[in-house]
Amino acid sequence: MPFVIYLHPLSSYSQKAKTAFYEKNLDFETRLLDGSEPVTSEFFQKWPIKRFPILEHGADFIFEATSIIEYIDLLHPTDHPLLPADAMAANRVRMWDRFFDNYMQYPQQRMVNASLGREMEPDDGFVRWRQALETAYGILDVHMKGRRWVASEDFSLADCSAAPAMLYADWAHPIPNHFENVRAYRARLLQRPSYARALDEARPYRHLYPLGAPVGRD
Repeated sequence: MPFVIYLHPLSSYSQKAKTAFYEKNLDFETRLLDGSEPVTSEFFQKWPIKRFPILEHGADFIFEATSIIEYIDLLHPTDHPLLPADAMAANRVRMWDRFFDNYMQYPQQRMVNASLGREMEPDDGFVRWRQALETAYGILDVHMKGRRWVASEDFSLADCSAAPAMLYADWAHPIPNHFENVRAYRARLLQRPSYARALDEARPYRHLYPLGAPVGRD
């Protein structure tokens, strides 16, 4: 039975889920959420919360990118699972997955929402959210010293989360040069073949990023 994902390529959480599929060389069918019909209405009917991606697989319905990744990891275990079998190692992976969703994705998304007029923000250049990203960068810079991947020896669910979070966080508030470990980690993530593929598929939509995509670099 096929995996069917409702997503948009520019969406960070869609990229997060797609990275896991590409890590495992799993095929999936895409239902592109670009406002066209009948896909949009199908999606709203299936998931009135209207947050994507969502996954359908036979009778199974999975929402939230983290849960999607855990689902396919259980169905298709490999020698290097995205969620380690060891419970304590898995706990670390889940913890860092939440770090990127809550402390990088969230400030960046608030800046995006404000630029779209979806919430009121002081006309101060997003100082609050830039400071939040600076704090997250500082924590991550210390943590990444001497590390290749964020939560385990192997590329994991947490790195699937980190890749799009750091792509867009850097677009919203560039990572300062002195956070060398963060900048090096971001570069490794963008070069990972699984994420590079998801990123390439998003390139035709870069002009839609509300804060403005950087010219000439990822």
